[in-house]
Amino acid sequence: MKNVEIKGIIAPLLTPMNADETINEKELRNQVSHKIEKGIHGVFPLGTNGEAYALSLEEKIRVIEVVVDEVKGRVPVYAGTGCISTKDTIELSKKAKEIGADVLSIVTPWYAAASQDEIYSHFKEVAEAVDLPIVLYNIPARTGKTITPETVENLSKIPNIVGVKDSSGDFENMLKYIEKTRYRKDFAVLSGNDSLILWCLLAGGRGGIAGCANVFPSTMASIYDTFVAGDLEKARDIQDSIRSFRDCFKFGNPNTIVKTAVSLLGFPVGKCRKPFCQVPEAGVEAIKKVLEANAAKGMK
Repeated sequence: MKNVEIKGIIAPLLTPMNADETINEKELRNQVSHKIEKGIHGVFPLGTNGEAYALSLEEKIRVIEVVVDEVKGRVPVYAGTGCISTKDTIELSKKAKEIGADVLSIVTPWYAAASQDEIYSHFKEVAEAVDLPIVLYNIPARTGKTITPETVENLSKIPNIVGVKDSSGDFENMLKYIEKTRYRKDFAVLSGNDSLILWCLLAGGRGGIAGCANVFPSTMASIYDTFVAGDLEKARDIQDSIRSFRDCFKFGNPNTIVKTAVSLLGFPVGKCRKPFCQVPEAGVEAIKKVLEANAAKGMK
């Protein structure tokens, strides 16, 4: 198994698209290198911000190929390989390993309701089938099911399950993840809620997978860097600085808001794949104002 230290701020990469909704590979490469140049500690293709839910298997494989090729070992690549079925998840995970991904990020199965026993068995079978580090991905708002702290504790006993990303927004749940896996020094709890990254670090977590890193990669990376350097006051200021942008999420789907913002910054990332692509004019204007104000503050 690859030895990858799970830490820092990982950018859940956008999947840039052309006007006909085909993948813009040139801009995908540009997004990868831009994030690395701005200090991001890892990249995560095929997450929620990457619209994995809207891509075909062939497109997912191609995205992983492009990202791994462009990264060239500069930072770890966390490939999102979670599918609804265990069989499909194993298939895509094996392909990601073959391509050269460093870590697998696997979301809870969705659509059909799954019991905790079924969730445990799903992740266990994938871990036994693919010899790569695995980060569990808990996002109940999108999957309809939480990975309970008890299930995370049980899964943490499997050697190549090395962490969990918690996007529940429930800080108590994230604290329980940290408490129940403290016995294992190499197990990383990551915040999937950008507003909780510093608090996750203070509680013993290792960082975050941050959608806002697509918009403000240097700023987001600095939350972790200043925390590690011991400047907690500055880390708090940086953490608080993203509030104005996150307030724009009220205007639409968060990853649609993020992609709209990146487009407004001048990157040809296109729109999200239909039908998840609409932002009202009031939302666009609000995003523009926030981007201008934050640029004046030096956020980038």
